[in-house]
Amino acid sequence: MTITESVEQLYQQRLTTADAALELVQSHQRVYSMSNAGVPKYLLDALVQRAYGLEDVEVLHIFTVGSSDYVSEALRGHLRVNTQFIGANVRAAVNNGLADFTPVFLSEVPRLYRTVLRPDVALIQVSPPDEHGFCSFGVDVGVSKPAAWAAQTVIAQVNKQMPRTLGDSFIHVSRLAAIIEVDEPIDEVPMTCSDPVELQVGAQVVNLIEDGATLQMGIGGIPNGVLLALRNAGLRDLGVHTELFSDGVIDLVQAGIITNERKTLHAGKLVAGFLLGTKRLYDFIDNNPEVELHPSDYVNDPFIISQHDRMIAINSALEVDITGQVCADSIGTRFYSGAGGQVDFIRGAARSNGGKPIIALPSTASGGTISRIVPTLKPGAGVVTTRNDVHYVVTEYGIADLYGKNIRQRVQALISIAHPAFRDQLTAEARKLNYI
Repeated sequence: MTITESVEQLYQQRLTTADAALELVQSHQRVYSMSNAGVPKYLLDALVQRAYGLEDVEVLHIFTVGSSDYVSEALRGHLRVNTQFIGANVRAAVNNGLADFTPVFLSEVPRLYRTVLRPDVALIQVSPPDEHGFCSFGVDVGVSKPAAWAAQTVIAQVNKQMPRTLGDSFIHVSRLAAIIEVDEPIDEVPMTCSDPVELQVGAQVVNLIEDGATLQMGIGGIPNGVLLALRNAGLRDLGVHTELFSDGVIDLVQAGIITNERKTLHAGKLVAGFLLGTKRLYDFIDNNPEVELHPSDYVNDPFIISQHDRMIAINSALEVDITGQVCADSIGTRFYSGAGGQVDFIRGAARSNGGKPIIALPSTASGGTISRIVPTLKPGAGVVTTRNDVHYVVTEYGIADLYGKNIRQRVQALISIAHPAFRDQLTAEARKLNYI
């Protein structure tokens, strides 16, 4: 593949150092940083160094991998993060008042960036340009491409090791105001499932999946438990339409379990918004025509999701009350994560022909000392998925089908899948509340 002379000239004109590129950022501006495994670390480091000469710069991002040097007491008044999904590296800062959190469904983030939170500058990490001058956003397309399109100025970290993903995932070098070059591995985040309870939950979820189903899975041990259980479930012709997927999908593709052939939309394609995993995953997706990445206002649009027959949405929670209210973003008043794409896919799957929206979680937390099925949510806890949206709740003890059930029936079903050690207590509390 040979880059044309005009593209090469354009590229060289914009090539510079990180420090020089960050001179484009001015006080009182809003700066978007690419998220997940695509974090442009050299550009962010240069922003931190420049920040001491700036005032009131807002940094937007979703979940990020790696360190968070851009969140510290020393940067107060210079940089302030505004995240739309809280990761572990900024959780303390958000809850201590050093950073902000804007609640929003993932499907709406692109529109948010085009309107209310439009960035002045976008910091992105992309693959080298192809012969036509197009760089791929690689592992993080979902909100990064819309943010870059909305920004007035785009600064790119071009990484020779960023995989070239296909789909609606490209930006032309002519849109890049400044370019720096790096050659380093993409951050790896192994998605393992060693917890036997998560494996049991995954095995229960598989009982709700049928041949030809299209899957959405979130982050964590339970989705990986589902993937492990699917290896021996005897199911065929599964598809994937999801906000993200990880390494576990590769084994099912290679085993002929995931073929995508019976998908209603994008037949033959694994469709996602971003990817998070190891080098094995990044090698698998590189220039792979079987994989397409698209912005999250498409991937997470409930209308698009609902067009997939037999859509299976698998999401988790921190706690579920006995009427079916789902808390997935906070522990009491302490913010933990965000809505992400849970409601997008729950509602999309609910409207799918043969679809099943599923909330899956272990029955307990803290080493079995706390029930995740609770009489009432903790004071201040956020309801991410309402009791009106919930169809199936799954723990290692079984499946509670809540759709069309009254409160009394819901309470009985949810208590039946709680840990046995807490069922009597839950029953007593339900009686006090006059639920049963």
